[in-house]
Parts: sequence; structure tokens; C-alpha cells
Amino acid sequence: MNIKTGDTVAVIAGRDQFVTDKKGKKTRKTGRVLKVYPKTERVLVEGVNIIKKHQRPTQANDKGGIIEKEAPIHVSNVAILDPKTSKPTRVGYREVDGKKVRYAKKSGESLDK
Repeated sequence: MNIKTGDTVAVIAGRDQFVTDKKGKKTRKTGRVLKVYPKTERVLVEGVNIIKKHQRPTQANDKGGIIEKEAPIHVSNVAILDPKTSKPTRVGYREVDGKKVRYAKKSGESLDK
């Protein structure tokens, strides 16, 4: 899987793909990857795919009620943002000093620190 925890990604497919501002301009939804699930090929992205969950009152949460939280989204529906242009890009791999390093295909910029 090309995406790691902490990467900034843009949603490129699905109902959460665009967000409309006050002027009516559509832009892609972006967010930071909070968790990666390699077995199911899904990622948890901050502020994307928000669901409403009915929560029963517990000792930790006295009130309970309806809470909103992020749900995982399939990895094929997100793309890493290019650090140079801030546009979605594909990921490539190259060897630098004997280590495998990810880079953005559009600009050639390194994704790993």
C-alpha cells in the first residue's frame, strides 16, 4: 500500500469527493490519514466519510446519544497530495542511499522525510 499514516490525501471518488464553498466553487476534500488498515485496504481520513453512530450511555460517556465520527474509506478512492503543487498524484519508489523512498510522480518531490 502506497499510503501511510500522517500523509495528506485528497478524495478522488465517492460522495465525499467535493466540498462546496460559499461562492459555489467545488474543491476536493482533503485530510490527514489517521489510521491505515492494510488487510481490508482502507484508510481513516480526518474529516472525510463522516457517519452518525447511536451510542449507548457508558461510564466513559454518561449521555450517549448520536455521535459523528469518521469511517474508513477504500484506499483506491484517495490520492496523495503532491507537496509542491498540492494536487493529487501517484506514488513512485526510488532508491536513495540504499533505502526505498516514495516520491510524487508529477513533480518528482520526495514524500518521505
